[in-house]
Amino acid sequence: MRVTRFLAAAALGLMSTLALADNADQNIRKTLQALQPDLPIDSIASSPLQGLYQVQLKGGRVLYASADGQFVMQGYLYQVKDGKPVNLTEKAESQAIAKAINGVPASEMVVYPAKGQAKAHITVFTNTTCPYCQKLHAEVPDLTEQGIEVRYMAFPRQGPQSAGDKQLQAVWCAKEPTKAMDAMMNGKEIKSSECKNPVDKQFQMGQMVGVQGTPAIVLANGQLLPGYQPAKQLAKLALEAK
Repeated sequence: MRVTRFLAAAALGLMSTLALADNADQNIRKTLQALQPDLPIDSIASSPLQGLYQVQLKGGRVLYASADGQFVMQGYLYQVKDGKPVNLTEKAESQAIAKAINGVPASEMVVYPAKGQAKAHITVFTNTTCPYCQKLHAEVPDLTEQGIEVRYMAFPRQGPQSAGDKQLQAVWCAKEPTKAMDAMMNGKEIKSSECKNPVDKQFQMGQMVGVQGTPAIVLANGQLLPGYQPAKQLAKLALEAK
């Protein structure tokens, strides 16, 4: 009799757990949308940790939540393999960032091709009024000589309609964007006819993937490097990340 009751209770508990899991997506979305209605949720799936769900936001960021949506957390989830910690959160975020950035057409970027055969590429969120962006730009020839293609995306730090935004739009609308970028990075003003351009869209994408300042460098594997990096060090990282 006791065994029968135990089995019945276990079955009831299992059914309850399965029902909760089936409703996890709905429960978590309801909680997150109540907290932030415009939160850009891309997907919700089970995480490697039993009972914890991974919420992938558009652009890369990751949150975690319980199946009932009552617990939400942001932070790193590690898995220890062979005595070594693996940052699962960083891995998931990098994969999502790589997918977003590498999906942007080259025609919407200002591209400095590698000399000879391209060995790797980097994507740089830049702003022509930023001193460290100018410093990095001066080292672009060193990078391209080492087989690194440099792809620029716009990130006017002070937002749309700012002086930096207008300069970047002038670069993207120029007949020869690389020459215009060179001139702007060297402190020269250029004028271009207004055109339809992706500057504001790229600014929004930068915010979505976690860019907070410039320069911000994204490697081919989606790793985000904030701030200036010397060409020698950056080339090494780019080649390791291809």
